[in-house]
Amino acid sequence: MKVLFMCTHNSCRSILSEALFNHLAPQAVEAVSSGSFPSGRVNQRALQTLEAAGISTAGLSSKASDAFEGSPPDIVITVCDRAAGEACPIFFGPALKAHWGLADPSEASGSEAEITAAFEATLAKIHERVSAFLALPLKIISAEQLKAELDRIGSL
Repeated sequence: MKVLFMCTHNSCRSILSEALFNHLAPQAVEAVSSGSFPSGRVNQRALQTLEAAGISTAGLSSKASDAFEGSPPDIVITVCDRAAGEACPIFFGPALKAHWGLADPSEASGSEAEITAAFEATLAKIHERVSAFLALPLKIISAEQLKAELDRIGSL
């Protein structure tokens, strides 16, 4: 099973989601990420946050969805924050779709400690959601049940 995490720039939230998902997931499940308007670079604080949590950053890059045309995902999860008025990217195709909105920690301001805390809080929220996803009976759950569970997890 392949899960695609999408965001606008594919530099922070979707990157954090991809890395943490792959850190926690069994071998038969993998995550990738992309952006509707990729920045072409990964946010340095996102990388630092992952490294501080002991999560590999190897191979992470900012890219567009066409990178997966030859190997489309089974599930697409958008992670942009509706509350910020941000337009979420849309992946067209037969993949199951869900939205797990996250505030963009790269927009955090304040002291270094406050900015670091914003990145850590985002990673903790992703951890909560990915753990709930991976606890599902993925081998036996129906597509309708999976969609309902992904929507529920997005509201955590």
